[in-house]
Amino acid sequence: MAKNIGVLCVIIFLFTMGCKQSTDHPPTINGAQSEVIPFRAITFDITDVKLLDGPFYHATELDKQVLLNYEPDRFLARFRIEAGLQPKAEQYHGWEDNTIAGHSLGHYLTAICLMYQTTGDSVFKERADYIVSELAECQNAEGNGYVGAFENGERILEEEVAKGDIRSQGFNLNGIWVPYYTQHKVLDGLIHAYKLCNNKEALDIAVKFSDWLFTIVKDLNDDQIQEMLNCEHGGINEVLAELYGITGNQKYLDMSMVFHHKAIIDSIAHHKDILPGKHANTQIPKFVGTARRYELTGNKSDYDASEYFWERVVHHHSYVTGGNCNHEYFGAPDTLRDRLSDGTTETCNVYNMLKLSKHLFQWEAKAEVADYYERALFNQILSSQNPVDGRVVYNLSLEMGGQKAYQDPDWFTCCIGTGMENHAKYGKNIYYHNHEELFVSQFIASELNWKEKGVHLTQNTNYPDEQGTSFKIKCEKPVDFALNIRYPGWAQQGIEIFVNDKPITVVEQPQSFVTIHRTWKSGDEVKVSIPFTLRLESMPDDENRVAVMYGPLVMAGDLGPENDPKATDLLYVPVLMTSERNPEMWLLKEDGAVNTFKTEGVGRPKDVLLRPFYQVHERSYSVYFDLFTEEKWDQHKAEYLEIQQKMKKLQEMTIDYFKLGEMQPERDHHFKEDKSWVEELKHVKYREADRGGWFSFEMNVYAGQPMALVLEYYGGLPGKRTFDVFVNDQKIATENLSNKNNGEFYNQQYALPDSLTVNGGKVTVKLVPNDGHRAGPVASARIVKR
Repeated sequence: MAKNIGVLCVIIFLFTMGCKQSTDHPPTINGAQSEVIPFRAITFDITDVKLLDGPFYHATELDKQVLLNYEPDRFLARFRIEAGLQPKAEQYHGWEDNTIAGHSLGHYLTAICLMYQTTGDSVFKERADYIVSELAECQNAEGNGYVGAFENGERILEEEVAKGDIRSQGFNLNGIWVPYYTQHKVLDGLIHAYKLCNNKEALDIAVKFSDWLFTIVKDLNDDQIQEMLNCEHGGINEVLAELYGITGNQKYLDMSMVFHHKAIIDSIAHHKDILPGKHANTQIPKFVGTARRYELTGNKSDYDASEYFWERVVHHHSYVTGGNCNHEYFGAPDTLRDRLSDGTTETCNVYNMLKLSKHLFQWEAKAEVADYYERALFNQILSSQNPVDGRVVYNLSLEMGGQKAYQDPDWFTCCIGTGMENHAKYGKNIYYHNHEELFVSQFIASELNWKEKGVHLTQNTNYPDEQGTSFKIKCEKPVDFALNIRYPGWAQQGIEIFVNDKPITVVEQPQSFVTIHRTWKSGDEVKVSIPFTLRLESMPDDENRVAVMYGPLVMAGDLGPENDPKATDLLYVPVLMTSERNPEMWLLKEDGAVNTFKTEGVGRPKDVLLRPFYQVHERSYSVYFDLFTEEKWDQHKAEYLEIQQKMKKLQEMTIDYFKLGEMQPERDHHFKEDKSWVEELKHVKYREADRGGWFSFEMNVYAGQPMALVLEYYGGLPGKRTFDVFVNDQKIATENLSNKNNGEFYNQQYALPDSLTVNGGKVTVKLVPNDGHRAGPVASARIVKR
């Protein structure tokens, strides 16, 4: 009763606020559940916004071609096989070869629906309709509502999980790789096909599939459910809430609450930052789900969880680009200095953070949220796409001396999937509105058709090559509304706005919206100037490890072509010799190049060219630099150079490397185990094998060269820890970690017999405990030249 009264109060509050409900999730069938909270601003339909020439239009065109190059029947092949039907084409590979098969089809279906809305090209709707019809055939062949692509998924979920036999690890549920994560992607694609392509069959499939899913979870008790949710499950809570919003069926809202991971969501809702050591992208979609659920129920706990999670990630766990995580995991808050590698800032994470940001912005229209959106959009999402061929990046390296590793578009991973979506929906979050206000959230060349007001607005800009933008209004008759233009937090020299060439007085402060309320007439023009300035942004735990910003742009030091041998010496990671923290004092504009600067006399061993990070590709670069004064450099030079030389030498020696306990590296190295687990110390993951257990993995080796295996151990854990190290079933060492290097991570090298590597290729490393002992802990493995 109290819950119902609370909801009623929210509805009454909504009515008194007079705020228009979101058209982003319109009630479309009888019984649909509208949002019950007031929105300060809502997005327009993508079809109301047309991109004009600029970096985002270019990225969209590249993505359009990427999507057209894919073959729907290859995405569908495993679905047909699992349904007992003949596939019509060879399946795609990469993760699609594993028990996460099917997630890529979900992403692809969502992406082509978004691209149909963005471009109006009917070929994308035709593909979406075809995929839906094929999934319907698969579902009908199954006969019970199930639709899936991973082997044994239906049987294991029905015969084991549904009966309470639950064996859950971070990425493994009863031997299946994240089944609910994949089901979320498929359901999300179906719902997009229904909402954006008006395909009613897609909704029918989603309803039947969700009804089947209900049979899996309906008899589980809370302890069993929470154990099940220890396995990554994506945003399944979001898509079930969405289905409730579309159908009004309470069952789907109840199911969304079943997929409520208490250990994470409730802790965050109570303002406890439990993120250190957690797999980042396992957590983010859960809070996209709580955000959507808050909109449909008004539940304050969901609001608190979504808001606090966003605040912690953006302000305490994110790098200068707006990206987060190192090797897919959160570290300690405000501790990023030593978390720079080729595995920083997974693109999927930012994809999901931007989805969450869209929800938060709609609630209160905070410029802080729009500022973050801009930072992440330019410096992570746009940076993650190759501007020539459209390939995308999984982890966007922030390593000092890093490179962008573009993926093979036919070898599917999660970031290939989200990459298909990222560049298909740029028009979605440029403008927001309510009945009386229009918000300009992003400065992207575009045309807006505000049908409700009869207003057509054109934003002409070369931003960020131009330090400002302009708007021209067309309307059939004068229209009264407030135009709210974002005043970015980075705008240190203010903002100038002219209406029909007359300046307006700006009383607002940076990180706000400047409001221009008037009756607008056709032909009215607004010009906006936002001067860019150079500034440093420091690591939260080291004020002298800095990145250079220019307006909204992260600047990267261009260190030369990826394959340039000069980039492998100490010039690879230059330092800046200055006590002056205003970079305008030591950066000069590069003649003939927009948004490009060069250090003047402060780079050691030489000066460096800085360009916007999103424009750097197939180059070595540094985003972060260390600042030194001459005095401090004299004190630390020997130590600093020694560290760099050791890193350089180790990189040159390394043939293969991976970190144990992390999902993608273990998958890439064909990890296998029995009775092993993952733990964490000092925010470093490691793996152990229990008595009678073992674990193994494959490593690359070269032919005809002396090589060694290097295992990174942690010393000092209690218990018996003697184990054998095998390579290709040949024992190469017996190791005893008891009372060795207490409390430290350290490397142990083992020479590989030449007979094991004479043919090159791969070797299998296996750790087997002695009787009564455990093996490990092992944090990483490396094959090096001996």
